[in-house]
Amino acid sequence: MPERRRTPTPTPTPTPTLTDRLTERLPTRLTDRLPARLTALRTPPDPGFWRSPVRGARFTAVLGLVLLVGLTLVFVTGLLSYAAYNPDLDPVNDKTPGKGWLGFYLFAWPTGPHWLYRLTQGLHVTVGIVLVPVLLAKLWSVVPRLFALPPARSVGHALERLSVLLLVGGALFQFITGLLNIQLDYLFPGSFYTLHFYGAWVFLAGFVTHVALKLPQAVRVVRSGGIPRGGPGPLGAPGTPAEANATAAPGTRAAPGTRAASDTLAAPDALAAPDPLPATLSRRGALVLVGAGSLLLLITSAGRSFDGTLRRIALLTPRGGTEQGPGPNAFQVNKTAAAVRITPADTGERWRLTVRGPAGELRFSRAELLAMEQHTAALPIACVEGWSTSDQLWRGVRLSDLAALAGYPDSPPDLFVESLQRSGSFRKAALRDNQVRDGRSLLALEVNGAPLSPDHGYPARIIVPAAPGVLNTKWVETLTFGEL
Repeated sequence: MPERRRTPTPTPTPTPTLTDRLTERLPTRLTDRLPARLTALRTPPDPGFWRSPVRGARFTAVLGLVLLVGLTLVFVTGLLSYAAYNPDLDPVNDKTPGKGWLGFYLFAWPTGPHWLYRLTQGLHVTVGIVLVPVLLAKLWSVVPRLFALPPARSVGHALERLSVLLLVGGALFQFITGLLNIQLDYLFPGSFYTLHFYGAWVFLAGFVTHVALKLPQAVRVVRSGGIPRGGPGPLGAPGTPAEANATAAPGTRAAPGTRAASDTLAAPDALAAPDPLPATLSRRGALVLVGAGSLLLLITSAGRSFDGTLRRIALLTPRGGTEQGPGPNAFQVNKTAAAVRITPADTGERWRLTVRGPAGELRFSRAELLAMEQHTAALPIACVEGWSTSDQLWRGVRLSDLAALAGYPDSPPDLFVESLQRSGSFRKAALRDNQVRDGRSLLALEVNGAPLSPDHGYPARIIVPAAPGVLNTKWVETLTFGEL
């Protein structure tokens, strides 16, 4: 039987560099005079420009899967934080212009468990900080593909590149603004609340599109240790059955439906350097280095949500790294009385609490409030910046009892709270009826067995279980009960 002759696979033509394309158009007499270093110069669109041996499809896929889990958690907890502000109540709680259907939330924010906001917002900020090294490593690993030419080879590839633009731009914006906010050094013009809200939706559009396009391939790459035969490379790198067979052993063809060792790397790894430098760090070592960076950030930031040693080593967050000193009021505050210009004259003997409702307008001194039935509640303070305190023992008058005095003896309604603070955000706030009804919701007059300090809201402040710290209004002046 005559032997079947095999048609040799043509050798791929090397992709010309940008310098090659430019020098082709120059006169020969000019190019002959160019120095060798200049004629060999490569630019970012040329694959040979990128020579790190660490880059590769599996390295990028592992980082991508970590970001998939982490960023999903960050986005979900961000939505929960938005819901915790009761955005459908009086506009003081949510001033996002033109939010439309983007301003949806899934349920009324509950009052239990009382540590709910402490958990969700602590996760939101802490996981975001921990993901910074992973995000930077992921962007570094795919940067060669961001310069690839042509910008779009097909409609699908154009959609993918657009999703990458939204994803990278949205992620960088959200991370930068969020980090500046928790560092108390917000530099962007406009409201952080509004910009972070819209930035989150831009990021989500790119994130969901990119995940839909890339998740199946990333999972296959991680499982197989390479790029599956015939599949597209990362960020749209080509891969065909012909290329797969070209890498098979001489005289063999890859069997359909099989995944031999040669098949796993059948398509070219678009992220691997074609001419890598000598390795000084393995890809596994690079992943360990990224993980170590994330662990360091975790150790030096997460402690701001705890007491004792953990808080003292939270050196990278303004709300950590320092003890608040001894005494019943020695726990974290966000705004001090001096910072918002609350003076002893504002909170002295002349201070009166105004309570409004169907029963009219009632006014109470601090002594009269102390003469009412007092209740206690062990509740933390949790801030949108991610820090929180442990449970503090608050004592004061139940909001539901004050609602009864205002003319709502049976079913307390929503509550509008106004502070002595005359400027700044959230000097006015709205609480939902379920928050007013909860027996742990107080107009607090004391904490941990002592009168409130000026920085903790003397002469009276709101304390509500599971509510963001900014809704626990300090230096309360007026309570207005009624539907908002």
